[in-house]
Amino acid sequence: MLIPYAAIYLVTSLASKAQTQKHGITQANELVNLTEFFVNHILPDLKSANVNEFPVLKADGIKYIMIFRNQVPKEHLLVSIPLLINHLQAESIVVHTYAAHALERLFTMRGPNNATLFTAAEIAPFVEILLTNLFKALTLPGSSENEYIMKAIMRSFSLLQEAIIPYIPTLITQLTQKLLAVSKNPSKPHFNHYMFEAICLSIRITCKANPAAVVNFEEALFLVFTEILQNDVQEFIPYVFQVMSLLLETHKNDIPSSYMALFPHLLQPVLWERTGNIPALVRLLQAFLERGSNTIASAAADKIPGLLGVFQKLIASKANDHQGFYLLNSIIEHMPPESVDQYRKQIFILLFQRLQNSKTTKFIKSFLVFINLYCIKYGALALQEIFDGIQPKMFGMVLEKIIIPEIQKVSGNVEKKICAVGITKLLTECPPMMDTEYTKLWTPLLQSLIGLFELPEDDTIPDEEHFIDIEDTPGYQTAFSQLAFAGKKEHDPVGQMVNNPKIHLAQSLHKLSTACPGRVPSMVSTSLNAEALQYLQGYLQAASVTLL
Repeated sequence: MLIPYAAIYLVTSLASKAQTQKHGITQANELVNLTEFFVNHILPDLKSANVNEFPVLKADGIKYIMIFRNQVPKEHLLVSIPLLINHLQAESIVVHTYAAHALERLFTMRGPNNATLFTAAEIAPFVEILLTNLFKALTLPGSSENEYIMKAIMRSFSLLQEAIIPYIPTLITQLTQKLLAVSKNPSKPHFNHYMFEAICLSIRITCKANPAAVVNFEEALFLVFTEILQNDVQEFIPYVFQVMSLLLETHKNDIPSSYMALFPHLLQPVLWERTGNIPALVRLLQAFLERGSNTIASAAADKIPGLLGVFQKLIASKANDHQGFYLLNSIIEHMPPESVDQYRKQIFILLFQRLQNSKTTKFIKSFLVFINLYCIKYGALALQEIFDGIQPKMFGMVLEKIIIPEIQKVSGNVEKKICAVGITKLLTECPPMMDTEYTKLWTPLLQSLIGLFELPEDDTIPDEEHFIDIEDTPGYQTAFSQLAFAGKKEHDPVGQMVNNPKIHLAQSLHKLSTACPGRVPSMVSTSLNAEALQYLQGYLQAASVTLL
């Protein structure tokens, strides 16, 4: 039996010229016919009915497929897929692990247009046996928490999409049982991560086709989630919150009572002490605010101070201040205005205190997005009044010292759009900008907005901010691991209102100029620099409007 092993080893050694872990062999020796060797020597060994005989030879054959997957033609790889699925039943831990890993690697291969090389339709004939054997492999000795098998399960779900829907009831039961078992003593971080990814895929795929099915997932998962939360399984809590966010975001109407019962517990300070919980908790609270702001305002108004307490804690931290702004932006966007009226001034005071004590580029960027979102939600005059209500002439100071010089630092398409719409409102819907001492800031503000549209982003960071601020986090802390398949869709709060911010600026300036004829063209032509003026004329032409 030494000859086949030696032959595989020799071919692999001679043929390999360049290799990466992600892609296998990327350059092969042209003198070695890899496809011929695959057809004549690898396939016959793997076609043997007994998956348990000659385990070393089988393992070497599967490894050959993994290594040379980019050199062997697709049609031959397709022939190997059912053979690999059979070998998931092999008693040898090496053979069934290699089989799972090979399938996972094949399912990630890319063909033309960056689409997966194998389509769901091509793998569809094997769906049932693939899923059955993958889950059976988790029952084999030594593989109850085999990360390669769980990763192959996740990748199979991702590739097959709707084809797995008929099997979901059985699959989610098996995943839930596995989750319950491993939650007693989590010891394999990669396995656990892929397991939660597989759960998220099950939810996404099923609920995309049938949103009402979310209730079935909640019934299956909530008992286990409750146990994880009650037993304080620290490694799993951030994952549980991410899956719950995904479930809650799937609901189209109001928040179910089962979630509202959990809401007060999410505000407990002990949960926020662990840095690994923070991104997942913030997202979950955002989901509560998006789906059930009216319910919170009417049935849980006494919890709003707790919600703002969370914001206050996060805003004080250089590491987590952006999370505080995510939460604050959701409160401003979704909560009924009257429910937060009494807290608004205090929110701004807290933000100004942080600006005074510890101003960072990250904080400034988040602050700019927030004040412009506030302006969109409550109006430009309300923003000016709240600033000047804290301290006379503060509105002018914020314009001069923060908005005008720093707006170029804002990054992200949605964030830039929010700032553009907010600044447009300040320019065109704030009477004090036209007839008080603030008028001198009108043209510089317009200039900065045109700069936001046309100039490259200012990504410079002061030298002193290059040192990471180490927070006081006692001892070991579970890190946050983002679930790719629980990902949140990017939300655009002004999407319905404004499609093109440049056209919106032109239309708003035209409307302002009709209200006070002659003033806007005069301010623009005397103070705006030539390049900015040219850009502005382009916006006006595109919008088919003029300044009167």
